[in-house]
Amino acid sequence: MGKTRAQIARKHGPAAAGLPANPGEQPPPPRHNGNLILIPAVAAALFLFWYFHLLTLSQMTQLSGGLSMPDMLFGGYDAAYIDQLRAVMDSAALGQLSYVHKTAGTLFPLLFGLAWLLLVQLNVSRRWLRWLLWSPVLLFVVVDLWENVAIDSILSGPDAGSVALASVLTIARWVLFALSCAAGLTAVLLPRRMRSRS
Repeated sequence: MGKTRAQIARKHGPAAAGLPANPGEQPPPPRHNGNLILIPAVAAALFLFWYFHLLTLSQMTQLSGGLSMPDMLFGGYDAAYIDQLRAVMDSAALGQLSYVHKTAGTLFPLLFGLAWLLLVQLNVSRRWLRWLLWSPVLLFVVVDLWENVAIDSILSGPDAGSVALASVLTIARWVLFALSCAAGLTAVLLPRRMRSRS
């Protein structure tokens, strides 16, 4: 007659039964199933990061007289810089940037968010720690999508207030992206460090 998880846990300990060591923890989902989704999701997110930032937005400088797109200005920008962009970018160039925002610029944060949420889910068993590591990722997705709309808006007709908002969103986006990457790294390395100490 097969033993239940509870019986195995009493005799050999919670880990042997696949149960969390502490009552506040939840057993992580089977990694082999999650990895079937995680690996291609992370690969696709990295590809979209390269395609959107390093390829497409970099090539847009050919249509802006060498000026960088607002998305790539880590330290933000002011109304004078936006006026310069509007002066050198015609309606076709602005339409192309808007199209990029609606395609790769939308797919990247959504896919990145999905991949990183799953990465944390598969590696972190403590619920409070999961939410802590998920927080910058969720905020990044919201801010990134909002920034796309804000940039398209200021390039079509900027004013001081909207430019300031878009600039803040751009800075926040890059800060949250860095924090999200750190959260993903923590999710991968922390369980290994805890296992090595046990």
